[in-house]
Amino acid sequence: MTRPVTLFTGQWADLPFEEVCRLASEWGYDGLEIACWGDHFEVDKALADDSYIERKKETLAKYNLGVWTISNHLVGQAVCDHPIDERHKGIVPARIWGDGEPEGVRRRAAEEIKNTARSAAALGVTTVVGFTGSSIWHTLAMFPPVPPSMIEAGYADFADRWNPILDVFDEVGVRFAHEVHPSEIAYDYHTTVRTLEAIGHRPAFGLNWDPSHMVWQDLDPANFILDFADRIYHVDCKDAQVATRDGRRGRLSSHLAWADPRRGWDFVSTGRGDVPWEACFRALNHIGYDGPISVEWEDAGMDRLHGAPESLAYIRSLNAITPPAAAFDAAFSSE
Repeated sequence: MTRPVTLFTGQWADLPFEEVCRLASEWGYDGLEIACWGDHFEVDKALADDSYIERKKETLAKYNLGVWTISNHLVGQAVCDHPIDERHKGIVPARIWGDGEPEGVRRRAAEEIKNTARSAAALGVTTVVGFTGSSIWHTLAMFPPVPPSMIEAGYADFADRWNPILDVFDEVGVRFAHEVHPSEIAYDYHTTVRTLEAIGHRPAFGLNWDPSHMVWQDLDPANFILDFADRIYHVDCKDAQVATRDGRRGRLSSHLAWADPRRGWDFVSTGRGDVPWEACFRALNHIGYDGPISVEWEDAGMDRLHGAPESLAYIRSLNAITPPAAAFDAAFSSE
């Protein structure tokens, strides 16, 4: 099944947008999943300056690149998070942080995600990928004891904050693809079910499938695709490797830095980890997913200038692994 292969620019935001375009084009990518940080895509400028989006389109065209998705994970994280602290100050724009008063940060972050939908529509894309944040992630260990009412309140808080955002997505014809990820309101199978229930399964809210966050949690990423077939709005291909159990390396990774060999798991270049990629691509084919396949390259132990083109070649081989059903049926028909 032919699908465009894009490069997510989030891990390249230290480089100017045009330089990332040049690299992606030289490597053979079809387009970009553009991050809303660095100078790659600035939501406030996109809405304030009529020429901003046209200049982005011109740069993409210069390098024969398409765009199907923009992503605003960093600001989205602040919409529901509790607590709001110095971690958020380090990732959101200063105009979103303001004076740092938590509820003010959350309100400004919510308005920015609404504006992200508006700027995506102006760019001509129909999917925004991102995070939601969570007011109850800090209760994960379940100690001190967490009353069920506290968890219920967390999902209600998510619905209260995100339904007005999704109203804007509906207005402008754009969908939000939430990346199922630890620290979010939906981080595994059952929390994804509960998240969708909290907003009444409204179509504006779907999922960004990224298996790297599933394998170290012992989730089956291929069955996740099948079970949430109608909600797979976007695909990010990032890999992770779970360390050999030695009695010291735990799944929670002990606050150790990326690439530290003492970690219990780590992100690795796509195709070099434990994601069952062939099964996953067959599942994507089965559900008829025909959107972009985005390489989210992240490997603290490898040079990204080597890893990104290597990952592209690997994903292209997977993209072609299973023929569309119609072609298969035609090949084996009797007449």
